[in-house]
Amino acid sequence: MRAVLDIVIIVLDLYVWLLIASAILSWLIAFNVVNTRNQFVSAVAEFLFRITEPVLAPIRNFLPNLGGIDISPIILILIIMFLERVIMYYIYPNVI
Repeated sequence: MRAVLDIVIIVLDLYVWLLIASAILSWLIAFNVVNTRNQFVSAVAEFLFRITEPVLAPIRNFLPNLGGIDISPIILILIIMFLERVIMYYIYPNVI
């Protein structure tokens, strides 16, 4: 059972890195540093959008409008960190 919890922690960590990559790529696209007409860039952007958007959309709907600032990735990262701590401190020690 501990192996399953270790895999869950690894998947949550990987998802945090995908969120960070998605945020950085969106900034690079917004400031015209990378060109979305490049096939590789558009494929990576589409992948990151499809992976992160289903989880970020409900958070965006819940948050008030802050103008051009999107803090939904930060809130999701905080939620993931909380889940990791709950698993590590409360669930993991009680599993035999």
